[in-house]
Amino acid sequence: MDQDDFKIRWKRVEDMLTERFGKTPNMEATLLLIGIQELNSPKTKFTKEQKQDLMHIAVCSLLSQSGYFEPEGRDRDGWPHFKEVQPVPKMGMEEQERFLKEHIIAYFEE
Repeated sequence: MDQDDFKIRWKRVEDMLTERFGKTPNMEATLLLIGIQELNSPKTKFTKEQKQDLMHIAVCSLLSQSGYFEPEGRDRDGWPHFKEVQPVPKMGMEEQERFLKEHIIAYFEE
């Protein structure tokens, strides 16, 4: 995905989230939203630890698109679990952010 295409598609995701939630979420909030969607639970209040777990679920779900993780099933509380299939490449912060954003774009375009 070239830089211009990336910017346009990321802006579309931000606009969609802003329209839905009334403000543009940062990366953590975006991951939290994806984690909640993947959990698929009616629960609306989460502890700090659960929020971290939800962001982890989001990252694993996103990176499963590229074969880094695969779902292993759900525990008795309904929380999804993943296993690492291949290690995620080492990246700098900017590279890592773009890598995640590209996966977020693909997630919302599905």
